[in-house]
Amino acid sequence: MKATRFEFERRFWIIAGIYFIGFSLSGIDHTPFVSQLRHWLAPSTDSSLFARVTIFLGALLVFGAALIRTWGAAYLRSDIVHDTQQHSEALVADGPFRFTRNPLYFANLPMAAGIGLLSSTRGFVFLVLVNWVFVYRLIFREEAALRETQGASYQKYFETVPRFWPSLSARVPSGEATPRWPQAFFGETFIWLFGIAELSIAITLSAKVGMIIFAIGFCAHLVTNRALLRRS
Repeated sequence: MKATRFEFERRFWIIAGIYFIGFSLSGIDHTPFVSQLRHWLAPSTDSSLFARVTIFLGALLVFGAALIRTWGAAYLRSDIVHDTQQHSEALVADGPFRFTRNPLYFANLPMAAGIGLLSSTRGFVFLVLVNWVFVYRLIFREEAALRETQGASYQKYFETVPRFWPSLSARVPSGEATPRWPQAFFGETFIWLFGIAELSIAITLSAKVGMIIFAIGFCAHLVTNRALLRRS
């Protein structure tokens, strides 16, 4: 089932709400996912060392998500990526869009998994699964719009490039689009900050430091989003 117009226009706040609920589950599930993972995989390992390594890997997932989203925004334009209105007037099939039709939505999954490592066990499962379901609903909505506006060209792209999981090799040839990196990094600043926040937790094992940087990242999104919309 595709997302409604309301869901698409409020997608950032809905995703923020998913994270809020996911971390709130620690109120009924008091087992941190990192502790549960240690119990499953390496119960004899030093708990602090295991936590640092695991959270560090989570930070790498978030940085990977930031890189994918920045790469995609370099071709799609950040003001379109973060616009509340749906855009289907042009088909972008360059950069990461040669490997998956939805690289920005795909990046939400490793980001959810990476940040979810900081939550409880139930919170981790909730964050990954609900984010996955929600982005698929957004994808179905965009696909329907692109079929209407792009016709045969989109149908060919649809049949050639995977919807979500990236292909190991490019499915369509590189086009003539020139990536615009500065605006892309500007638009995705908040996810890079999320990666830095989790990295700081891995280094210090202090949630307070990480939460401050997470809060800065959240505020950065609000500021950069407003600036991008003014430019468009």
